[in-house]
Amino acid sequence: MEVFYRYAPFIQDYIYRSGWKTLRGVQNAAGDAIFGSEDNVLLTASTASGKTEAAFFPILTLLDEDPPQSVGVLYIAPLKALINDQFGRLNELCEEEGIPVHRWHGDVAQSRKRKVMKNPSGILQITPESLESLMINKHMEIPSLFHDLRFIVIDEIHSLLRGDRGMQTFCLIERMCRLAGCSPRRIGLSATIGNPEAAGEFLAAGSGRPTVIPRFESGKEVWRLSMEHFFNTDPQADEGAEITVETPQEELPTDTAPKAADPGIGYIFEHTRGKKCLIFTNSREECESVCQVLRQYCEYNHEPERFLIHHGNLSASYRESAEEEMKDDDSLLSVCATATLELGIDIGKLERAFHIDAPFTVSGFLQRLGRTGRRGAPSEMWFVMREEHPEARAMLPELIPWPFLQGIALVQLYIEERFVEPPRTERYPYSLLYHQTMSTLASCGEMTAGELASRVLTLSCFSRISQDDYRLLLRHLLEIDHINRTENGGLIVGITGERITNSYKFYAVFQENIEYKVHAGSEELGTIVKPPPVGDKIAIAGRVWVVEEVDHKKREVCCTLVKGNIPAYFGDVAGDIHTRILERMYQVLEEQKAYPYLMRHAVGRLAEARKTFAAAGMKGHPLVHLGGKMWALFPWLGSYAFLALERFLKIRCGKRLGLKGLETTRPYYMQFTMNVSEEEFFEITAEEASEEIDPMELVYPGEVPVFEKYDEYVPEDLVRKGFAYGVLDIEGMKKRVLSW
Repeated sequence: MEVFYRYAPFIQDYIYRSGWKTLRGVQNAAGDAIFGSEDNVLLTASTASGKTEAAFFPILTLLDEDPPQSVGVLYIAPLKALINDQFGRLNELCEEEGIPVHRWHGDVAQSRKRKVMKNPSGILQITPESLESLMINKHMEIPSLFHDLRFIVIDEIHSLLRGDRGMQTFCLIERMCRLAGCSPRRIGLSATIGNPEAAGEFLAAGSGRPTVIPRFESGKEVWRLSMEHFFNTDPQADEGAEITVETPQEELPTDTAPKAADPGIGYIFEHTRGKKCLIFTNSREECESVCQVLRQYCEYNHEPERFLIHHGNLSASYRESAEEEMKDDDSLLSVCATATLELGIDIGKLERAFHIDAPFTVSGFLQRLGRTGRRGAPSEMWFVMREEHPEARAMLPELIPWPFLQGIALVQLYIEERFVEPPRTERYPYSLLYHQTMSTLASCGEMTAGELASRVLTLSCFSRISQDDYRLLLRHLLEIDHINRTENGGLIVGITGERITNSYKFYAVFQENIEYKVHAGSEELGTIVKPPPVGDKIAIAGRVWVVEEVDHKKREVCCTLVKGNIPAYFGDVAGDIHTRILERMYQVLEEQKAYPYLMRHAVGRLAEARKTFAAAGMKGHPLVHLGGKMWALFPWLGSYAFLALERFLKIRCGKRLGLKGLETTRPYYMQFTMNVSEEEFFEITAEEASEEIDPMELVYPGEVPVFEKYDEYVPEDLVRKGFAYGVLDIEGMKKRVLSW
């Protein structure tokens, strides 16, 4: 109650109006931390626990007591959709007190942005990319916008802990604070932090303040989980087997999916009827494909269409209409979605989420599960695992249902250990170093090399990078005309560099494909990669269209709606899977434990997989003989340690093993032929792993392993070094090899 009485009167009124009987644990704890210290604060609490209000109630109280002379709060979120959603909630809270809330991202009109510039005040909501654009294009305005900034709130901070985009965000925060002469407190919000202390350090970097992580009783989490497995054609895994499943099976409505329906998609079709659901997929292509098929089933049954679609390549109008539709509590529509609906957006009272195959991370699983169960109901997720029947001649590794095991492992790791992936901080972000160097020059104009280094190299995320490496980068940028030297000896952006910094695509550090806008008449549908020739078909917005015209100069595609079913392509998706997940997958195969959320076919498929595991002698034997000189290696390592092992075997051990034809399915298994016995394989690999390994040895001769967006503009030596020291998990790999 002390925290409640500390709130400003307008906040207390809001709480009364909302009918709250009491403050939640997270709100009391956040109030104590924000009112009672000058430190940064990391708030971790389950989805829909009221974190946003927990942070903003005390922040707005402090702003009300002492109004700032500029923007008082900068709210950074990873998605426009999340900003749009929070905009409505914050506006309702602030309107009465006259505290303005402004949005600033690509879909916001220039007139609204000009309004903020004219009268900087209140709360400004922004994405990392729009903050980058602001720093470059409105450099001179930064001091007047932010000179009295008190708080920076970073929402869904877990999504920024493992890649360049998070480091970019914190570079921008440091640069902006230096330029504006302000020292705001940072407040991080997330439902899924695995190592709060490491995340707290990440949040505090360069702020000169420690991070407080309030502890509080968050109540018991209640989930409804189910996982079912389908082969894409009959028979299913449990047919003809004696299987008892104690899980209460929901009564299926009359089966109305077409006779030849894909069984997994038919199952989703039946179990979404009369309910409001989310159907998550791991890629935009699969999202399009699933939505097309579900809409065809509606057509087949002469039912009204009840499936919407939401992903990053759709136009704003398509995305926003799906969001609005879902906020209507009476709506019984379902949305096929990717990660764009994974984060924080309140889309009303969802009854359940479906997930096709397993996500890559525990964090992703928890975020997606947390979309449901708001407003008092338990969170509910139904996994639908799909695979083709293995061919009669398939080798051992193809008989194992990898995504299915991954799904069980993700769930078990969180239930048993509360494991969530930690931040990735041991990196050499040269691609980002290039980006921030060009961004600083583009915004500040001419600078000496020393001034530039003092602005860029002193940013916290570049602490591992030496001055020698930076000199090497600057010399290279002079050679390729990305920067030029002036008569006075200063540095400016060169003509070639301007082409890059002047493009709106420069604001993002994540990889993008070349995208073409797709129109059907006056309606903008979204964007695609690699448009087909005129007359061919494309899939977007959950429908199929025939291409009428392609303008490669303007990068535009004109099309008209047709019937049919074809795959979509939006570029490649990379998975970052942690070693703990692979280790738990091994345990799933090894133990005889029953998991209460597995449905009938899934129980049958797991029994088959365990039988295969036992018959092949995989327990305690990572190397399995496939016949002749052919072997399969199951290292049970995450993506980056697996990558290191591939290179270690080829480069360090290849000759001694007589290794040939190494093929990998990352990060599950490798297949190869070799000229030595199993015993010799372990002897040789252990000998080599006990020697000192220079990470640079594991880069192939002449290889430039471009991993990040701007690596192509970085000197080759630095790209190799960044990959060897910052991407390959050599320690994790050595530990595993020596354990064999």
